[in-house]
Amino acid sequence: MKKKTARKTRLALDMYVFLVLVVVSFSLLLFSTRNMVQNFQNAGLSVFSGVRGKVDDVSSLVSRTVLSMQELAHLRAEYAKLLETVTRYERIERSAAEISQENMRLREQLNFSQTINYRHIPAKIIGRDPDNLYSALVINKGRHSGIKRDMAVIAWQDGSQALVGKVILARTFESLVMPLYDSGLLVASRFAASRYEGIIEGQGNPDLHLRMRFIPKRARDEISQGDIIVTSGMGGVYPADINIGRISAISYHEYEISMEAELEPLIDFTRLEYVFVIEETNTEESIIDD
Repeated sequence: MKKKTARKTRLALDMYVFLVLVVVSFSLLLFSTRNMVQNFQNAGLSVFSGVRGKVDDVSSLVSRTVLSMQELAHLRAEYAKLLETVTRYERIERSAAEISQENMRLREQLNFSQTINYRHIPAKIIGRDPDNLYSALVINKGRHSGIKRDMAVIAWQDGSQALVGKVILARTFESLVMPLYDSGLLVASRFAASRYEGIIEGQGNPDLHLRMRFIPKRARDEISQGDIIVTSGMGGVYPADINIGRISAISYHEYEISMEAELEPLIDFTRLEYVFVIEETNTEESIIDD
């Protein structure tokens, strides 16, 4: 009986110890599991925070790059607009300057036109005729404006008037002018100061000087380089005392009865734009048909 009671008591004690051990084990397991989960959570949060930081950095870089590209495109568009505006202003400035210069040239021609004492027709050089034997200048006035063959042509340049040539063909609305430098043009001329006469002829090229031939030998001591040569008025084509050029060289030989001289035309044909066609009252009127 006592053994039986002792066995029950030991069994109950073992059960109690088992229960205590189970409770303690469960508590330890629960505590350990909670720490593990917390550690996992902390580790996960750390990793996620790092990844999120990198993602934010990449996203920020992409955003800044896109904004920079948009700003660069905007700046390029603004630069193109500004460049176009500057170019337009430059064109306007050049046009204004050209118009101002053109007005100045026209005003100069108008002032000269008001001082001419004989009948004259203003005209503009619109081209050259390379197929013509004389490489004639083409002007924008013809028979319709009253221009006829053999009319003298003068111009105002660098503050003085000078001879350009004469009309050789008058069409309805344009005419051909033979220039001074043409070898086929002869002009009766004289020294403006000493009044000795001679004949002017060209050498076929505007870059070459004109020649004055048949100058009397007795004029040798009264003429010199720099003298001005003018038209003599002989022949009825060119009015008297129109400037032609300036003597640049004089040559003569003892065995010759006359002298020759070279002169530089007062007209620079490479810059010639406007001319005046003139006619003396005794000039014979003749017209060449088209």
